Amino acid sequence: MQGSEIKTVVDWLAAAAPDPDAFRWDWERSPRGTALLPAGRRWDVLILPGRLGRATLAVLRRLRGRPGPVLAGPGGTRLGFFVPPGTASGWIGTGVRGAGRGTWIVVPHPGRAAPGVRWLVVPDGRGTLTDPAVLELAMHEAAAELAAPAAREPDRSP
Repeated sequence: MQGSEIKTVVDWLAAAAPDPDAFRWDWERSPRGTALLPAGRRWDVLILPGRLGRATLAVLRRLRGRPGPVLAGPGGTRLGFFVPPGTASGWIGTGVRGAGRGTWIVVPHPGRAAPGVRWLVVPDGRGTLTDPAVLELAMHEAAAELAAPAAREPDRSP
């Protein structure tokens, strides 16, 4: 990403903070390159287990090209998909956690590498989010793809 693109993304993310200017100032000086932002104002985050999340991201890329922002947690054990505000409160899914109003998300600075959490899909700065209905369909397809190898294994029961 170039400087002007990074600034656009930083501005979009900072707009979610209660005080965007103070947030931006602190974030730029953070030695870890990460900061906390409140979910539920401009976006919610649906957090999937790593294996399902990676498979879901692959399906989304096939379906849509570029999905909304996606974060990977430390070691890729969880992936967070940015969705419209209000989505997390109505989401029902085994193993899927929602971060909405009243929760905070660790976000890395888009222009710097940060330990632990990282962007798999950097925000575009225009507010593009993943459509929850499309995300749900992608999750179903990803789960089916992940289950397919197990279904093809020979039955070893007596």
